[in-house]
Amino acid sequence: MVQLTSHSASAAVEGVGAADLTECSGAGGTAPEGRQPEADFLGQLVHRTDAEDIFPTGWTRQTETQFSVSARWPQTHRFFAPVSGRHQDPLLIAETMRQTTMLLGHAAFGVPMGDQFVMWELAYVSEPDQLLLGEGPWDITVDVSCSRIRRGARSINSMHVELLLHRLGTVLASGGGRISCTSAKAYRRVRDGRQDMIGAPIPLLPAVAPAVVGRTDERDVVLAPGPRHNVWRLRLDTRHPTLFARPNDHVPGILLLEAARQAAFAVTPGHGFLPTSVKTDFLQYVELDRPCWIEARPVPAGDPATTGVHVCATQDDRPVFACTLESPGPQQDAANERQAGQS
Repeated sequence: MVQLTSHSASAAVEGVGAADLTECSGAGGTAPEGRQPEADFLGQLVHRTDAEDIFPTGWTRQTETQFSVSARWPQTHRFFAPVSGRHQDPLLIAETMRQTTMLLGHAAFGVPMGDQFVMWELAYVSEPDQLLLGEGPWDITVDVSCSRIRRGARSINSMHVELLLHRLGTVLASGGGRISCTSAKAYRRVRDGRQDMIGAPIPLLPAVAPAVVGRTDERDVVLAPGPRHNVWRLRLDTRHPTLFARPNDHVPGILLLEAARQAAFAVTPGHGFLPTSVKTDFLQYVELDRPCWIEARPVPAGDPATTGVHVCATQDDRPVFACTLESPGPQQDAANERQAGQS
């Protein structure tokens, strides 16, 4: 499981107003549809404080369970950097899905701001040629359909979301997930004693070489050397401005996704791993103060031109996270290069 917010439960991705935009600060008001929420208010809805990390820009209700969310991907980002200098980072898809879900949870379904979102499953599929870089930021529309909605006394308890991301009339990606919502009181009960970890010092482990995991800056490396081949220890830098955007009592889901991507890159040397397909299960909260082991192995992919990798994480000898990623294989990479050279 992965929490949609900066706090999580027994599943985990962190997590995603009324005439006056400030009315959604407590007990789950609704934002005025068709208006562009101010950046600071939007940041509250997607649980981000830095404008650079806020991707949704507004939302519109289509039906009781269908919505359209506008988003913008920046031309450059300190963490979601272009892959091999040619493609948008596909993990922008996952982060946009996460933020979109939280935005609608608060603004459309009345989830109180203090409650916690937990994402149990997250998956998306895209095509590499739809992620080729262009000039300037990307304005994106996310079509969202919500189903299997279970409502509680105050707001929703859980729901499934399906999302379609498109730009300039072309589909970029499709995906979905399953979330649940936990009240602040219930979360404190579930996390009894663990919330003392918020703000606690976490030793920063040595990083593997950035180039081995597809990174250029050691500060973005989330894997430390492990005890055997293709096994690493999760490396946590709680000062990282994007991965730990807010103090947390557990490992954020986006960091686990990044660990899976880096592990997949490491076990498929010879070409840049571009995670155009991801299927993830968040099984348990990953604690900050205990070793978490990341193991990766190549697996057959549905398309022979595609490279597949399965990544699992264990903590205290229990599985806590599992992810299967697929990337265009070396032959497909070469075909894409030839096509780019002809265009």
